[in-house]
Amino acid sequence: MLRKLVSSFSVPGVFLGLLLLCASLTPSLLPRVPATQGALSGTAFAIGYGLGIALHWTWLFLGFGHMPDRPKRFLIGMLAVFLAMLTILTFSRNTVWQNSIRQKMDMADVATTYPWTVAGIAAFIALFLIFAVRGIVQSARLTSKPLSQILPYRTAVGLGVVIVLVVLEGIVSGFIVQQTLRAADAFFATLDEIADDEVVAPSHAFASGGPQSVIAWDDIGARGQQFLTNGPGRNEIAAFTGKDALEPIRVYAGYRSGESFEERAAIALQDLIRLGGFERSVLIVATPTGTGWLDPAAVEPVAYMHGGDLAFVATQYTYVPSWLSLLVEPDRSRLAAQALFDAVYDHWTAMPDDDRPQLYLFGLSLGAMGSEASADLVSIFTDPIDGALWSGPPFASTIWASVTAGRNEGTPSRLPEFRDGSLVRFMNQDGIATPDGAEWGPMRLLYLQYASDPMVFFSPRLAFSRPDWLGQDRARDVSEFFDWYPLVTFLQVGFDIPMATSTPSGYGHTYDALDYIEGWIAVTQPDGWTEEDTGLLNELFSGFQPSPL
Repeated sequence: MLRKLVSSFSVPGVFLGLLLLCASLTPSLLPRVPATQGALSGTAFAIGYGLGIALHWTWLFLGFGHMPDRPKRFLIGMLAVFLAMLTILTFSRNTVWQNSIRQKMDMADVATTYPWTVAGIAAFIALFLIFAVRGIVQSARLTSKPLSQILPYRTAVGLGVVIVLVVLEGIVSGFIVQQTLRAADAFFATLDEIADDEVVAPSHAFASGGPQSVIAWDDIGARGQQFLTNGPGRNEIAAFTGKDALEPIRVYAGYRSGESFEERAAIALQDLIRLGGFERSVLIVATPTGTGWLDPAAVEPVAYMHGGDLAFVATQYTYVPSWLSLLVEPDRSRLAAQALFDAVYDHWTAMPDDDRPQLYLFGLSLGAMGSEASADLVSIFTDPIDGALWSGPPFASTIWASVTAGRNEGTPSRLPEFRDGSLVRFMNQDGIATPDGAEWGPMRLLYLQYASDPMVFFSPRLAFSRPDWLGQDRARDVSEFFDWYPLVTFLQVGFDIPMATSTPSGYGHTYDALDYIEGWIAVTQPDGWTEEDTGLLNELFSGFQPSPL
């Protein structure tokens, strides 16, 4: 029985599967836990196995025929020895490769049992996928058998395959995927409604949900409630600056605050006006992540820079993680950001020029993708905003992609320079890329991105072409062992995406407060700000790593 089962496997399929598996063990952008690495390697083997069978069938179909037994056995033996040695080598190097990333990110090394755990998980995943496909093929054969009684054989087989695929697609997308998405939606909706007992509605008149707000506290959601109640207040800011300070104004319309993007934007604008947001010197229109989270590492430091004389306004457009929202509902962030920006911008442009706040945009992750598309540069050309800070823009961000593609020749995509640098600039952990002699214009747009962030640097093109960020001049947070392999690198970085926030602050999709500080200083140019102030604020936020929700 076991011998029959082993003999049922395709030799070309196993060979190509092992090649892809070995390549998948090499490092990518992020360190991987055994479950993730095992799932990746098992998937890579299954895909390689399928490709090997397809290539073998193509070879036979083209009429090249079978190789004589003796040369065939010799070739198989040589390939088996080669692949056995390659597999042993790659598994033995797996811990070294994983630790090469972990050391760059100041993470603990993996356990010595790591390769064995990975091998077990990979074998299980690979066999599961292969036998699942075999089940589909067998179903197609059984379906085509009665059809062959009334139709030509090949027509019956083709029709049988189509019938099985249509039924399978209906089951998977119509039931399994829908039920999974519904379960995920229900889970994250419940999570959004679970309030921390220690988080109570603001008692002052400068935040949504407070005594002067038109937004009901219970409609805001857990992430919004945390944004409204955490962060520095007037006394903390005054203690830092040594000067009188104002209480920052924080406006947040939760997912349940309105039935549509426009309703949430309208109530957020009403609250912003009511709480005095347009009377402050700085107004930041923020687009949160998919869960509704606004990163404290981004929004707290800027309040110190401006002595609390600023206001934030945001609306929640969903409650699922950014990577999942990007897959199933990518336009929600754009639509929500557009609705809020239009509402705020229309009111702002109606104010006298010398009596309105400086207007800035902010977004992280899916929020960056939505925020960058909210302010149409052509529409606001005659009355531009003052700037924007966008961090971790996902690979689907259209404006980011266009600017990156149009970067100055010789500058890398991981840290591009765009034209004369007067409008758009990029930064990472090592600072802002500035063309020689460049000066900021009246509107300052800044992208903060890390080379180790898979949300930014994933691309379908990874399956077929080497990215320039994997050359000799790579970023310091990218492993020197990371190399490009057709198809495999696409899978590796794709598997990195759900783990993007598992890194320490300053790597992956976890953006550090000290980088936000440098970015906000460059974009907002706080009055009277000095290098000494920067040093003190860096000291205050050193090691600050809020948990991404």
